[in-house]
Amino acid sequence: MKGVLIEKTGGTEVLQYKTDLPVPTPKEGEVLVENDYIGINYIDTYFRTGLYPSPKPEILGREAEGHVVATGSGNVYSLAPGDRVVFMATSAYAEYTACPADKAIKIPSSIPEKHAAAAILQGLTALTLVSEAHKVEKGDWVLVHAAAGGVGLWLCQILRAIGARTIGTASTAEKIQLAKDNGAEYMIDYSKDSVPEKVKEITDGEGVRVVFDGVGKSTFDGSMEAVARKGSMISFGNASGAVPPVTIARLSAKNVKLLRPTLFNYIYTRDELEQYADELFGMMSKDKMNVRIHEVYPLQDVVRAHNDLEGRRTTGKLLLKP
Repeated sequence: MKGVLIEKTGGTEVLQYKTDLPVPTPKEGEVLVENDYIGINYIDTYFRTGLYPSPKPEILGREAEGHVVATGSGNVYSLAPGDRVVFMATSAYAEYTACPADKAIKIPSSIPEKHAAAAILQGLTALTLVSEAHKVEKGDWVLVHAAAGGVGLWLCQILRAIGARTIGTASTAEKIQLAKDNGAEYMIDYSKDSVPEKVKEITDGEGVRVVFDGVGKSTFDGSMEAVARKGSMISFGNASGAVPPVTIARLSAKNVKLLRPTLFNYIYTRDELEQYADELFGMMSKDKMNVRIHEVYPLQDVVRAHNDLEGRRTTGKLLLKP
């Protein structure tokens, strides 16, 4: 089968497109999925570079949508061949993936093709951030970094549905307009203006109740400056590099709550995954969420896709097509 293998950590040069990989056999509690569309996420670059350790060699990828073609023994949660599913599990950059059945969800018929793969990881990330990392209420001031990115656009839309007041950051006129179109009330061009100063100006000196920061190293200090007294600083990504160690006493200046969450600890159980997936699919169907797909890349163009993502040349979701 076709797939993308890495045998060591590094830049995009370690991404090996293969056409002779063996088709996996589903084990107990697994289903074999023929992947139609594969989601690309920034976390994939962390495993590629070694920022997040993982055994090598490995097939990259953490999400895809497709059709079940076989099931293993044991509990497969009523999934059967022919079912259209989306999953979040390893080894997704391939024609076929044997994934744990408890990580696969049936896709409702109301969800168009490509949309489940484009939405599941980033949409659930945004949904759990505003529900659990910091429970956002109507009228709250919120700062969203990289507001025109994959998770950023989902945050803007969900925050708009809640009734929050969203301030976003971006670096180009196109991205600024895109974030506004998707729910950001104010936008700051971080390439020209000081984000903390603009936030204070917009909020009459108060700062924001919560910062959702998926950028990391380059924005952390500014985010801490922009957050209000008794606010929350949610650092959920490392797009610019890992945040250096933080002295805990620093939080006492404004009684700030600091959290470094990961999606998978919010959807650890099957019940949690089903609850949030149902909520996300419901919002997509009823609230007509804009599922923005930047580009569908042929699987063999994975190097170009990673370069585009890391070069901040994208808005919305990147997908691979086997």
